[in-house]
Amino acid sequence: MIKKELTINLTPIIPPLPITKDKTKVDVRYMLISPYVSVHIYWDKKINELVYEVEEPILDTRQKELLDKIESSMIELININIVVEKTQEAMLKYINETARMIIQELSLEINDEDYEKIFYFLYRDFVGLNDVEPLIKDYFIEDIECNGFNTPIYIVHRAYKNIKTNVKFSTVESLASFVEKLSQRCGKYISYASPIIDGSLPDGSRVNATYTQEITSRGPTFTIRKFTKIPWTPTQLISFKTISPEMLAYLWLLIQYRCNILIAGGTASGKTTLLNAISFFIPPEARVVSIEDTRELSLSRENWLPSVSRSSSGAGNIGEVSMFNLLKSSFRQAPDYVIVGEVRGEEANVLFQGMASGHSSLSTIHADSVDTLIKRLETPPISLSPTLINTIDAVTIMTHALVNKQESRKLREIVEIVDVNPDGIAITNTPFVWNAREDLFYFKKSSHVFQKISKRYGFSVEELQKEFKLRTLLLNELAKRGIYGFKEVQDIVNHYLKDSDTVLQVFGVSL
Repeated sequence: MIKKELTINLTPIIPPLPITKDKTKVDVRYMLISPYVSVHIYWDKKINELVYEVEEPILDTRQKELLDKIESSMIELININIVVEKTQEAMLKYINETARMIIQELSLEINDEDYEKIFYFLYRDFVGLNDVEPLIKDYFIEDIECNGFNTPIYIVHRAYKNIKTNVKFSTVESLASFVEKLSQRCGKYISYASPIIDGSLPDGSRVNATYTQEITSRGPTFTIRKFTKIPWTPTQLISFKTISPEMLAYLWLLIQYRCNILIAGGTASGKTTLLNAISFFIPPEARVVSIEDTRELSLSRENWLPSVSRSSSGAGNIGEVSMFNLLKSSFRQAPDYVIVGEVRGEEANVLFQGMASGHSSLSTIHADSVDTLIKRLETPPISLSPTLINTIDAVTIMTHALVNKQESRKLREIVEIVDVNPDGIAITNTPFVWNAREDLFYFKKSSHVFQKISKRYGFSVEELQKEFKLRTLLLNELAKRGIYGFKEVQDIVNHYLKDSDTVLQVFGVSL
């Protein structure tokens, strides 16, 4: 007879993790789904690499048989759409009540200990994403990568980077079934006729999946780029040595004075992370409109209109709402700032027309240098004129780096666009650069953009240089004091814009 009432905590406390350059010293354990699932990350001496072991409840043979009986009955009864769309409390209650009803009808002998384990797997398989659910719930995981059946799933961990897990799909059938479930959760359809999907899970995580062995020889595959509800703050990026306080102070001034910034870099180089971080510097009263194909931005502000594009639901592009459509519409919504998640096609023309008409814009683009960036903008499918490219004030280049044998992300340089001539050749100024050999950031005082701001707003360059120094010292002080909280950092930035003297006094900052 089952007497015990069960609960699942899907948001356990996020622990501080020790960061060490020597991966052989890593040995940490923390909860993912309390009280059922934890993870153990440690150096495996047998294979000489870091491993990520998900620790779930262990079922004996009898408990597995009971779980199979209950799940096979629940498949016929349960409405997955209702379960997924309900609140956490409601869906757990629904699963619990349905399972208890089946146990009673089938006259199954299950004690509290049995049911406590079984209940977790019922949640995992019906509400969650099966074997992958613990990985989804790990705050520190950025990417989940499956290369086929009978091979370990790999993850990208915020603290320890690429790690092999003990999670895998042992048969092509089980993996195909999971990919079908992923596509359903994304509101997409995958089949032999249409074997590739790009979509978003309800929480905003991005999914790319393939379905057949004809497409990928190891069978179905999937990659999940997790949506981060709480992004890294500017002070956290300083602490990671991703960016220098001087770079952030410079970007803060550019954003405040309505400059146009493009964030360039390769795949997973930290472009969106930086975009989220510098969005902290947008004045609190400003109206922001963002356009993305997959929701990744998370801004701590009320006056924000987030838009997400939608793909077609059938032939003839029926129901499609493209980034191009959203961007055209956004300029009728009187934005002070327009943020585009990534420019890659015809929407770039609208974005740069908006820049030229005075709308401050921030966006990301795939390019590893300013020369590559300009070539991308000038050639199809974007095909911008050099005149429009001149509306860019600054380009930041994000990059992957290997520092002291540790993978990291760096803001490699900030480049100001001085002029792009009719032949597409750019004259640039580079006020900030990261030196890879020394792992140090360097900057020079001369800034073309500061001269632009000076002419536009009537400040002297000397006044801007003074403000730049004060903000550099403030950001450095916040990082030194370990002030990393999302709301805390945002409040300090907002307060500074209204009463800089008080904020500087509180943190003991002066020239």
